Amino acid sequence: MDDHDDRLRYRLLTGPDDADFCRRVSEALADGYRLHGSPAITFDGERVVVAQAMVLGDGWSAGVTPV
Repeated sequence: MDDHDDRLRYRLLTGPDDADFCRRVSEALADGYRLHGSPAITFDGERVVVAQAMVLGDGWSAGVTPV
């Protein structure tokens, strides 16, 4: 990450549990983000909804502890 990098250090991706969500997580991983913690999953009465926290870089410089 350089001085001109405007990416957020933390992101929480959410959405239906489908191929598009998996693609978004995969793109974030390719962009330098790392998974942070376990995914969350719930049912909203109509569909399964998932969430995955992601941090930019290795996380150690921000004091993030791997799970």
